[in-house]
Amino acid sequence: MRQAGSYSAILLGGVSGRTGPHSLPLARIKKIMKRSGDEVKMISGEAPIVFSKACELFIEELTQRAWMVNLQGKRRTLHKEDVAAAVMTTDIFDFLIEMVSDSNGSRMGPAAKSDNMVVER
Repeated sequence: MRQAGSYSAILLGGVSGRTGPHSLPLARIKKIMKRSGDEVKMISGEAPIVFSKACELFIEELTQRAWMVNLQGKRRTLHKEDVAAAVMTTDIFDFLIEMVSDSNGSRMGPAAKSDNMVVER
């Protein structure tokens, strides 16, 4: 008789009750995808899985960069200011600049980014 493989728990929902090896809820990703435009009518089963993995990688990258900022401050707790600093100092996160806030709570726009950048010579 054939025994269940190591991926059986993952494919059957695992501990979390979700299906698949992803950690983000596929139903919610699918809803967001459908709300993205009027032209989106149907979504294949694989598309939300790919978006889930892309979101996981994005979150991981942003968290690692924020953690590096955190270590420079010699702290062990990640704060929203660390995430904001990671966004401000990384070019690939420029699309998030308007979403992060500075320590005073005011929104930081593209002009504020150039004022806060440190230039090494």
